[in-house]
Amino acid sequence: MTDVSAPSPTGRSAYRINLVGLVGLTVVLFWAVVAALAPYLIPHSVGEIVDTDYFGPMSRELWFGSDYLGRDMFSRIMMGARYTVGISVVALTLAGFTGIVLGMIAAVSGGWLDMILSRLLDALNSIPSKLFGLVVVAAVGSSIPVLIVTLSVIYTPGAYRFARALAVNVNTMDFMVVARIRGESIFYLIGAEILPNILGPVLADLGLRFVFIVLLLSGLSFLGLGVQPPYADWGALVRENIGGVPYGAPAVIFPSLAIASLTISVNLLIDNLPSKIRDRGAEA
Repeated sequence: MTDVSAPSPTGRSAYRINLVGLVGLTVVLFWAVVAALAPYLIPHSVGEIVDTDYFGPMSRELWFGSDYLGRDMFSRIMMGARYTVGISVVALTLAGFTGIVLGMIAAVSGGWLDMILSRLLDALNSIPSKLFGLVVVAAVGSSIPVLIVTLSVIYTPGAYRFARALAVNVNTMDFMVVARIRGESIFYLIGAEILPNILGPVLADLGLRFVFIVLLLSGLSFLGLGVQPPYADWGALVRENIGGVPYGAPAVIFPSLAIASLTISVNLLIDNLPSKIRDRGAEA
């Protein structure tokens, strides 16, 4: 296997990230910290009416203005990060773990197991994601557990196909043949031989799927099928304050900017990952 930790020919670390990637990483970490510490950062309770005027402008007391009921939008956006980021991370973890594990098992096992898993997940992947989400949430009812399971089911087939494609390539390598001759178990082949050699590309792919999950969750919430009151994620905040569009209200603008900043920053981070991390599976 190739030693990916070797220094680059220029003498600089092959893992150095550029300025654009650092900006993306900074914004992503910022929202992660906000999601974790939001209850300690907000100046007002999310349900407290602090302004006698609805769709109030930005001020020294209300940095992001007030919403359609006169509540502090800064506090509501900070708390909304908990639901947007939290639900997306949990759904991504479930989808990624399930899809990657099943993909590696299918690649190593081959035969009928590979065929059955591939056909089932391909059939699931053929259903449009937004349509599937709308049907499930409308039929079962919207709650945070339902949203998490629905989002994870939608994005498991994509994670499976990507991981399986990488694992099939690694499975043909000479060191895999040697490991089989030694009599290693399938769990050893997956955990010690395949996973380390596909980890970089898989993590990059999961970053893109995180963006898709955030956008789908925000879309469902905008349609009223996502996070339900009294809780609100960023998509729900846009929907609540859509009446402020004719006035150019900050209550509509800032939740939209929050969604855009997170998704664009994740894309910037992934696009500017060091090549040694992105291409590790191809170099193995």
